[in-house]
Amino acid sequence: MSEQHNVVLLTFPDATAWRPAFDEAQHLPGLRQLAALERSADGLLEVQDTFTRGAGVATVSSGVLGGLVGLVGGPIGVLLGFAAGAALGSAAEEGRATEGGAGLIMLSPRVPDGGAMLVLELRESSPDRADGLALRHGATVERIDAHTFTEQVRAAEHKADEDKGDGRKGDKHKTDEDG
Repeated sequence: MSEQHNVVLLTFPDATAWRPAFDEAQHLPGLRQLAALERSADGLLEVQDTFTRGAGVATVSSGVLGGLVGLVGGPIGVLLGFAAGAALGSAAEEGRATEGGAGLIMLSPRVPDGGAMLVLELRESSPDRADGLALRHGATVERIDAHTFTEQVRAAEHKADEDKGDGRKGDKHKTDEDG
């Protein structure tokens, strides 16, 4: 089987069962991101934990690269170059985190009352490892192609932006910002 980039959903009917699976999932080959969603019996949803492999690497790498470029300007150039590079790397990581949050919002209706869900973004050459993880911890498994999921999230964001724009057009009250 060729490598697949998937969003794998592990759904637990019991909200207390996700933690051991979360800890084990962090060591799956090809894992990029992991999030644990839990819904109380009365319907309140919370993001309980997250993990991102390589978090901070872009920020540090960009900072070091900026510092090297800043060598031309001496010690102050190194400092300014590092700061500028780190800011750019941090912005890139922030953008990725924002996209991940939108994806979790889209998945939230799938979390059962009193249950939990692990959301794994991973590249897998075989479904066996994630399926085995689910089996050991009593979870059901669903896979979504990562590209398809990304397109669904972007379409939902676009629709939300359009709906927000339509709401402004119908607003007859002016604010100081409107003029």
